[in-house]
Amino acid sequence: MNALLNDVGPIKAVIFDMDGLLLDTEGIYTEVTQLIADRYGRTFDWTIKQNIIGRGAADLARYVVEALDLPITAEEFLVIREPLMRERFPRALAMPGAQELVQHLKANNVPIAVGTSSSRQSFAQKTTLHGDWFALFDTIVTADDPEVGAAKPAPDIFLTAARRLGVAPEDCLVFEDSPFGVTAAKAAGMTAIAIPDPAMADAKYAHADAILRSLKGFQPAACGLPQLKWS
Repeated sequence: MNALLNDVGPIKAVIFDMDGLLLDTEGIYTEVTQLIADRYGRTFDWTIKQNIIGRGAADLARYVVEALDLPITAEEFLVIREPLMRERFPRALAMPGAQELVQHLKANNVPIAVGTSSSRQSFAQKTTLHGDWFALFDTIVTADDPEVGAAKPAPDIFLTAARRLGVAPEDCLVFEDSPFGVTAAKAAGMTAIAIPDPAMADAKYAHADAILRSLKGFQPAACGLPQLKWS
């Protein structure tokens, strides 16, 4: 753990991002974006992808259309993308350690939430195979939640989650895989642990309180949470 977690007081609640953190959906986003790029003779590669991880849909679409110089609007990009995503999302698998950590926290009565840039509809598609353990969360906050004014990197999603959990922001721990998500968590006044994509450089997460390369590297006791012996 690359961390300054020594300064963290006892954590009372945990908030999880979803895409690339709880569920392995980033590969689906890459595949679909490349399919669209192919239609226009463009190449979607890591130089672009690294800058869109964690963005809300509208912001992501604007960036991709401009970066690839696509002859469509951001709105048209999202319309083309939607059925391609809908077909693939129900096959999304869990990230290593995700289900075990969620079940551990729930079993020990730690308030837990999902704070995701996905829409409610997209959330339902992605969790098709995972309804049992996603049902353990005390609240799910999506980007189109009526109480959310702005998507990440704004703090709204995480602040809404904390409010619903009844826990002060400074007592919340956030797990995120994107720099934008870490920015949102820190703007909310929360502790943020980054779990980056393997290709992402640590330097992009200098604002995180810790960097791990897998959820299975997390030791809850370091944050005052019940100890977990990983299987």
